[in-house]
Amino acid sequence: MSDKTSNGAPTKTISDYEATLAKADTAVASFERDDRTIVHILRNFLRRNPTMIPALILVLSVLVFGMLESRFLGMGALSTVMKQVTVTGFVALAQTLIILTAGIDLSVGAILVVSSLVMGSTAVTTGVALPTGFGPMEFFGMSLPFGVTFDRFILPVPLAVAFGIFVGGVMGMINGLLVVKAKLPPFIVTLGTLSVFEALKLWYSASESVRNVDIAEKAPSLLFFGEGIAYAKAKDPTLVDSGLVITGFGEPKIFFMDTTEFLGIAQISWGVFMLIILATILWYVLNHTAWGRHVHAIGDDPDAAMLSGIRVGRTLISVYTVAGLICGFAAWIAIGRVGSISPIAFADVNLASITAVVIGGTSLFGGRGSIIGSVLGAMIVGVFITGLSLAGVDDYWQKFAAGCLVIIAVALDQWLRRASQ
Repeated sequence: MSDKTSNGAPTKTISDYEATLAKADTAVASFERDDRTIVHILRNFLRRNPTMIPALILVLSVLVFGMLESRFLGMGALSTVMKQVTVTGFVALAQTLIILTAGIDLSVGAILVVSSLVMGSTAVTTGVALPTGFGPMEFFGMSLPFGVTFDRFILPVPLAVAFGIFVGGVMGMINGLLVVKAKLPPFIVTLGTLSVFEALKLWYSASESVRNVDIAEKAPSLLFFGEGIAYAKAKDPTLVDSGLVITGFGEPKIFFMDTTEFLGIAQISWGVFMLIILATILWYVLNHTAWGRHVHAIGDDPDAAMLSGIRVGRTLISVYTVAGLICGFAAWIAIGRVGSISPIAFADVNLASITAVVIGGTSLFGGRGSIIGSVLGAMIVGVFITGLSLAGVDDYWQKFAAGCLVIIAVALDQWLRRASQ
């Protein structure tokens, strides 16, 4: 029964909680803000601008190696760096597409070598087997009926290149189908296909190389991307002539020199120009097309991408196929870069491409990356290799430095990821 006052109005019962409420502290809770610290601001800036990291590393690397070895800043050394960038850069672009989807491809180097062997064999050595009449049984190793003959034909370079690129695309598509249809992790799939493609290239080539002399004689166009624009000087020491020499289109085109006898000092190959063109195309596709947005969305959250209507499986297959096509085209670049075709070439391109992509700011966890950063990452790899070689560092220490770069880049990526948490 409630208490009442003298005039009959009910009194308000005060609980223990209400009685102590008046004594409570009325100050508003506040938290110290840490988003104004230099470290936090720097981390957010680098996360919003991932390309700044490889750009800064590249500038610092050039300055450091330039101070350690004066020859590094010479035109010849920088020209060597650009030559090394071509093959690694192309493979890094293919690797970027896959890592953006939170995957990885350990077979890109094998795809490149197999594609180059296909181009070399079909355009230089063995050609392709075609029946002179109707004899499809010959393709299966059976005898042709009615005396139909079977010959091998050397393909023109454009057809041989197209065939090699096609083979690269097929191998990439196989990786994509295994990832999507068999629902296997990309690391396991590409680790397995790496061994398969390695065995395939040794079987197909019979462990034999295609020599530079044979390529130059029968299919010189395969060497096109090794040519380019060179700064040269006259061979005759009594002359002071120097100028530009353009090669790759028949006879060399010589500018600003009175002599046709010259020594190349520095060169920018057509492969470098092609790398810039392809990087520009991929940058536009990834940033201004629906396919590019789908690739980023799948890498960020595949379940959310599927719920939003994106065909995740089809997009993943297309990504691996495009990566294979890029590696197939890179085979043509590699032939021009090296001048010959070997089944054991480019053994380190897998690690180099992953290093370039990670240093370039692409997250191994997918969804965030930069095509331009990958190109800069490839240049950083080239700078380290050339700089350490000029400094007389042994090969095993060069590998040590490459491994440290990967670890540092992944640690930096983790640090930047915490900026969004």
